[in-house]
Amino acid sequence: MIEISNVRVLDVMNQTDSVKTVYVQNGKLLADAAGQEIGQRIDGQGKWLMPALVDLCARLREPGQQQHGTLKTEGQAARAAGFLHVILPPDTKPVQDSGALLRGLREKAFNDGGIYLHIIGAQTKGLEGNQPANMASLKQGGCIAVSNVRAAFADDDVLLRTLEYAASLGLKVFFYPEEHSLAKDGYVHDGFTASRQGLTGIPAIAETVALAKQLLMVEATGVQAHFSLLSCGASVELIKAAKAKGLPVTADVAMHQLHLTDETIDGFNSLAHVRPPLRSEADCQLLRQGVANGVIDAICSHHEPLSASAKLAPFAETEAGISSVDTFMALAAALVHQDLLTPLQLATRISQNPAQIAGIERQWQDIGGWVLVDPELEWTVSNDQFQSQGKNTPFLGAKVKGKTQQLFV
Repeated sequence: MIEISNVRVLDVMNQTDSVKTVYVQNGKLLADAAGQEIGQRIDGQGKWLMPALVDLCARLREPGQQQHGTLKTEGQAARAAGFLHVILPPDTKPVQDSGALLRGLREKAFNDGGIYLHIIGAQTKGLEGNQPANMASLKQGGCIAVSNVRAAFADDDVLLRTLEYAASLGLKVFFYPEEHSLAKDGYVHDGFTASRQGLTGIPAIAETVALAKQLLMVEATGVQAHFSLLSCGASVELIKAAKAKGLPVTADVAMHQLHLTDETIDGFNSLAHVRPPLRSEADCQLLRQGVANGVIDAICSHHEPLSASAKLAPFAETEAGISSVDTFMALAAALVHQDLLTPLQLATRISQNPAQIAGIERQWQDIGGWVLVDPELEWTVSNDQFQSQGKNTPFLGAKVKGKTQQLFV
């Protein structure tokens, strides 16, 4: 049993925030030692204790792209950051469109990386957009939802039929809204910085047009829907209006979208090349407001580790992605330091809300796990501070404050 004295306990289940001495045993929080022997004592003065984190979007690069990372390296990095549960999109190699393969992948993630992996199945076979995947098999195999990620559908009728299929099975659909006819070959935000550097942009309307259409189809089919990785301020208003109508929708945003803008790509900084792209300052502020007022339900890492060579090319030829789990807690603590969220609100948006969205809240509660965070610990982002195999972050060299100290499970 572990004693943690004078720690600020962020109990999201009961929505309480209090400083006290608590005891942790087998990942569960106890109010007293109840005659048990104390094996470790920790001074929690000035620290936070929150439930284990849940990441709604992370690419761990295995299977298929182990040159960038593996279930072992990225699982261990996620766990060190406080994430015990990680949701994996289906665009691995091979694509996750077979329910028979899911169990083995989950077991490997737990055995190698020490994390509970929850898999989103493919919405169409091979993510090719032509015919529905075998969603019944995917559900039987334990997938938590289905998605076509950003792969295009052959036409809107295919999209509509897959939504009806998912609704009939009670499967949630994850959307990553982007209209291909508007995004075309773009790779950065279509704004001043892109124009000045001669880079091909993706207009914000590419996201909002797709989002508006998808919301109409959600209303028509009644399917439960989650909209992931929002990047535009106008998207927040669309989600707000959909919730006001009572549609079964939720939304998340990547942590870096709350801190960075398209100005970060100035000087052809490929470390800031990410999809969806970093948007304008106005978009960033509206996303932050959406998180603060609860229109955006959760914050994810959108972790995408890459090898060094993936960023060593002319900007347009580099791969999109930011290695995010190692800096996640520092950026999360910054939202509290900046008075955007209270510590309890932050903990809710990165643990309980994501668990509810993924449909794993019962398992999350049963497994337990608590994360000890020092919100005042100052450190400099550097390669040797990263546990992830990918070091691709635009925060390299930045002085930040806040770090996960320990995950108790």
